[in-house]
Amino acid sequence: MNTTRIALVMHEPLGAAFEACARHVLGRVPDLTVFDVAPDAEPAAQTGRILEWMRVRGPAEPILILCDLYGATPFNIAAQALRQALDDGYVAHLLTGTNACMVLKALTDQQENPESLSERVRQGALRGIVNAEPPCDC
Repeated sequence: MNTTRIALVMHEPLGAAFEACARHVLGRVPDLTVFDVAPDAEPAAQTGRILEWMRVRGPAEPILILCDLYGATPFNIAAQALRQALDDGYVAHLLTGTNACMVLKALTDQQENPESLSERVRQGALRGIVNAEPPCDC
């Protein structure tokens, strides 16, 4: 089974920050690609960069794209690339609302079944959201 390739498509500099966080927590360079979208970025050019990255290894390797905000420019860029990739026969998924738990779950589970990876990553995000009580000073 092929490893799922992971990309972060986010408002600059959030993707790089998530990558640095993953490197810190995992103690290694994470296996992901970051596309931080600058405020003045040309969407068509960014879509082209993502498609180029997708096509490097061909449709045999599944792809998971994580975005920060649904409906924002990075999401729209990623969604356009995803539509093209799906039309070209790629197995690809797009999740939004990315948090650190999602990035870490994606990186640690990327060897698993790509068809269920996006749902496991989504569930990982939900499990990481806790209304925690402060520790007792007893």
